[in-house]
Amino acid sequence: MQGLEKGRVALALGKAGGMMQQALVVGASGGIGAAVALALEGRGYAVTRLSRSVDGLDVTDEASVQACLDRLVGRYTTVFVATGALELGPYRPEKSLRAVDPAAFAAQFALNATGPLLVLKHALRLMPRDAPVRFAALSARVGSIGDNHLGGWYAYRAAKAALNQLIHTAAIEVARSHPQSVIVSLHPGTVDTSLTRDHRGTHAAIAPTQAAGHLLAVLNSLTPAQSGGFYDWQGHGVPW
Repeated sequence: MQGLEKGRVALALGKAGGMMQQALVVGASGGIGAAVALALEGRGYAVTRLSRSVDGLDVTDEASVQACLDRLVGRYTTVFVATGALELGPYRPEKSLRAVDPAAFAAQFALNATGPLLVLKHALRLMPRDAPVRFAALSARVGSIGDNHLGGWYAYRAAKAALNQLIHTAAIEVARSHPQSVIVSLHPGTVDTSLTRDHRGTHAAIAPTQAAGHLLAVLNSLTPAQSGGFYDWQGHGVPW
C-alpha cells in the first residue's frame, strides 16, 4: 500500500495506539480551513479551530499568534495552516510593473509568508517529538518560479515563493528535534472560495470539501524523507 491510498487509510483511522489524535487548524473559518477541520473530525481527530474572525488570531501579528497558541495544551499530531489572501485591502494582483507597490509586498509577505512560519514557531512545543507529526501550510502553484509562464501577480507570487523557502528551511531544523515530522507546503488546486472567485477565469473549481480530502490524503501519504517539499493536491512535487 503506497502513496495517496496509504494516506487515506491513515486518515480513516484517526487514532494512534488507541488514543484520539489532536489536530490544529488555523484559518478554520475560511472555505478550505473549515472543510479541513470537518474532514479531520470525521476521521476521529479532536480538532482545535482557530481563526481571526472567531478567535482574534492574526498571523501577521506575532503577539496574537503567541497569545492564541499559548492557551493550548496537548499533543497535536497534525497542524494545518489554511490562512492566506490574494487581495489585501486596496491592493489587487498586479498586471504590470506599473502597478508594483512596496506596501502591497509588505502586506503579502506578512500574511502569506511569515504568518504560517510564526504559527509553526509557536506550535512546535505542542508537536510531539516521539511520534509522527505533520504540519502543512497552504501555498499556491503561482509561487513556483519554474512554472511561471504568464508573469504578473508580483507580490502574491513572491510571497508564496518565500513561504516555500521558509517551510523548506524550517523542515530541516525541525527534523533535528522531531525526526518523524513532515513539514510541507501544499497547493490545493483551484477551489471554489472567495479567494479564487474573481480570478480563476475559465479554470474549473472544486468544492472545498473535495479539496480538503485531497490535501489531507497527500499530507498523510508523505514521509519524513519528503519533508520540506512543495506538493500539489495530487501528491506531485511542484517545481521551485
